[in-house]
Amino acid sequence: MDFNAYQKALSSQLRGLECPFPEQEFAERLARVRDRMAQEDFGALLLTDPSDIFYLTGYSTFEVSVHVALVVTQEDMLLQVPSIEMGPAMVTTRVARVSGYRWEGIGEVLEPLVQVLNDGVETVGIDAWHGSLRQGVLEGLKARMTGVRFLNNGGLLKLIRIVKSDAEIRFLRESARITAEGLKAAVAAVRPGMTDNDIAAEGSRALLEAGSEFMSMQPIVVTGRRSSVIHCNHKRTVVREGDPVFLEFGSAWHRYTAPMMQTAVAGARPSSEMQKVHDGCRRIVDTLLASARPGVTFDQAAQDAEKALQPLAGEVFFSGVFGYTVGAQFPPSWVEGSGFIARGGNMEFRPGMVFHLPICLRIPGQWGIGCSETILVTKNGAEPITDNPWTLG
Repeated sequence: MDFNAYQKALSSQLRGLECPFPEQEFAERLARVRDRMAQEDFGALLLTDPSDIFYLTGYSTFEVSVHVALVVTQEDMLLQVPSIEMGPAMVTTRVARVSGYRWEGIGEVLEPLVQVLNDGVETVGIDAWHGSLRQGVLEGLKARMTGVRFLNNGGLLKLIRIVKSDAEIRFLRESARITAEGLKAAVAAVRPGMTDNDIAAEGSRALLEAGSEFMSMQPIVVTGRRSSVIHCNHKRTVVREGDPVFLEFGSAWHRYTAPMMQTAVAGARPSSEMQKVHDGCRRIVDTLLASARPGVTFDQAAQDAEKALQPLAGEVFFSGVFGYTVGAQFPPSWVEGSGFIARGGNMEFRPGMVFHLPICLRIPGQWGIGCSETILVTKNGAEPITDNPWTLG
């Protein structure tokens, strides 16, 4: 049985069985995208970001290293997947047109794309800044379609995805609940003599037991001096008495992730310096909760947060990003990328936006303290959907 026969067999038995949203939700999303395409004069979109494809179809898989594409026109939609992904395409989507190619035959992807894009299309919108768009595919299409312009779509999908539907918010709340279960188990395992791997294992077990799917990022656990280095992860390091143990978890529920950070001090009371930095994290998050309300720009919220950071600014490292949007994502990251609370951000907060506030303050060579919330912007302001206990214990 080849992949075409496999497609037919699955389609008759399991078509769309694991699609995460009803047809009406996808129809409303597609209508918004097509309206935006018409406004910006795109005859078609060539989408390759797995999260954008998921948003419009429900297509979900753990294999995101292969070429997958979704072509959207005003009249049609084509999902293109390799042979090994025909199963997910049948089970997680209801897309009428699904085209397969041999996994080992990447050159086969061009002709089906040329056929659909040559149907009266003059301008194709692409996500030129996303790593999923392969140069060989793009150059191959340009060589075969010399009369068609391929232009950066300006993050067209991201501008729509940044405001979440009620169904998406329910999924994010469920992720927040599971994330808390994982962190609770991990914090309970923090004690001298354990390794960061031991603690990560306890947290991971709890996340999976509580219902998480494969996650967009593994649980992050670092201790002692290593916690002062941004983006380290567990590496068989023994926890010593008095060490802060930094944890950042994010479960996945139908691919939606609401992350949270906590820090626990092993076997001793936190030092006054640790408590001061922890209080600084809380001060910054509280400031952002007050600032993130409809009509306020991301830049203004970042300026407010910088004032809250100021008492510690000379002694701690901070990334400069006070918040980033989250939603449906795939490895290697749970960052949606549709908006950042940082200097220069001229977008305004709107109800339905969801941000993780990744406030981790690091004293180089000593330790880092991080505590965060994932927040929902409502018409009345911001509310946390995670439930951080805000302790160092």
